[in-house]
Amino acid sequence: MTSFKNVKALTFDLFGTILDLAGSLTPFIGRFLQTKGSAVDPGRFWEQWRYRQRIEQYQDNIMMLGHCGYLEAARRSFVYTLSLNGIKASPEEVKRFMSAWQELSPFPDVLPALQRLENKYQLVVLSNGEAHYLDYLVKNRMNYDFRGVISVEQVGAFKPHPGVYRRAAVLLGLEVGECMMVSAHPFDLVGARACGFRAAYVNRYGLPYEDTPFPPDVVVKDFHELADRLG
Repeated sequence: MTSFKNVKALTFDLFGTILDLAGSLTPFIGRFLQTKGSAVDPGRFWEQWRYRQRIEQYQDNIMMLGHCGYLEAARRSFVYTLSLNGIKASPEEVKRFMSAWQELSPFPDVLPALQRLENKYQLVVLSNGEAHYLDYLVKNRMNYDFRGVISVEQVGAFKPHPGVYRRAAVLLGLEVGECMMVSAHPFDLVGARACGFRAAYVNRYGLPYEDTPFPPDVVVKDFHELADRLG
């Protein structure tokens, strides 16, 4: 069995790993589509939106015109997905809908598992979200006292930019190999592993890992199993 005795901090992805984006946002999407008289399936709309959001974030990194921020990338991709489905919405309607991102909730397995891990590791959020937004979510939607909340704003680029992981290790006062990235997204873990982090793949969505020389150190189905393996 792989040893994790040198790992001192677990850095957690927030969106889609700790917070249930689809479960939180799909009801809002369904109501919005209903007001527009659209027959598009809310789940399908969410899949398209999430896919486009990744493209927006990668494009933001590559173009290097200035970090747009997570919520702006989400807004742009929402507008794109509306257009993709032939749905018209005013800027005011889009702004009102985006308030749904203030209502995100964690997966039910998260908090019990964090409580099992907190005496052994520093538990830290490492997220693509803006610092003020992350603080709001942690305090108001999770009510959990992480040892740190690190935003990619520290670097000015979205994950998997290598500076994000290296900066996190510096802020924690640790070597990269003493940090383990915990994420439900393979791209995040590939980026972390390429920088020397350990990696735990929480495969919530039953998706294959990428074909890469940077595999995860551990694969689990949820946070309960994560705590079993690392606790």
